[in-house]
Amino acid sequence: MRICVVGASGFLGGELVRQAAPGHVVAATYLNRPGTTAEVEWLPLDVRDRTAAADLIGAFAPDVVVNAAYNQSDWTTTALGAAYVADATRSGGGRLVHVSSDAVFSGRAVTYTEDSVPDPITPYGAAKAAAEVAVQAIDPSALIARTSLIVGDGGSPHEELVHALATGRKQGFLFTNEVRCPVHVSDLASALLELATSGRSGIHHVAGSDAVSRHELGLLIANRDTLNPADLPSGLAPSSRPLDVRLNCVQTQRHLRTRLRGAREFLR
Repeated sequence: MRICVVGASGFLGGELVRQAAPGHVVAATYLNRPGTTAEVEWLPLDVRDRTAAADLIGAFAPDVVVNAAYNQSDWTTTALGAAYVADATRSGGGRLVHVSSDAVFSGRAVTYTEDSVPDPITPYGAAKAAAEVAVQAIDPSALIARTSLIVGDGGSPHEELVHALATGRKQGFLFTNEVRCPVHVSDLASALLELATSGRSGIHHVAGSDAVSRHELGLLIANRDTLNPADLPSGLAPSSRPLDVRLNCVQTQRHLRTRLRGAREFLR
């Protein structure tokens, strides 16, 4: 297969490239600097440029495009960029897997299934919700995968934050009242690539099986990495943030060989 990973220099994008590279022809896009995975074609792309997205995807002619690009503080990248990638993929006849987020939910309902209606309360959540609407309107056959906090074996933003807080390199605290369903990056990438070849469309939830607070997640990371859990400061998140958002992934898991592990398992 010819697979184009958009946003490949990010944490998830890099893992998608690593898993897809053996046996596939992979184009990996980046904004500022290319990744290090060999045997893939690294291509610069700013998804805010509609013409550039159309030209790159049109020239590579992918069978599948996985869009993992986003910027939490930039509406154009997250919302309009998703629309530009969807339009370019549809025009080229490829299949689109668009990565979305649990940020599209407010947390008022706590548990959310694939048919739950987005009700974002943050600018980033609104951008992600707008991206979902645009992708579905442009390409009804696209697959939208909502996920949660992404953790790995080191290198994720949350793991880096835990290390910085535990060692005093950064001030702040981890919320005890903000709950998510963290997913391991390798599980997520494997599931996305599996869904890409499944022929399925519409919204799917791809997150871990454990609901944990950001503070509990930090404690799990600290214990794994032999940091002192007592060094992790805790506090309460303001009510302006989505507090308890749990993605129910039971329906999607039925269609996957990849098992979506919970944080208490993969951080043992």
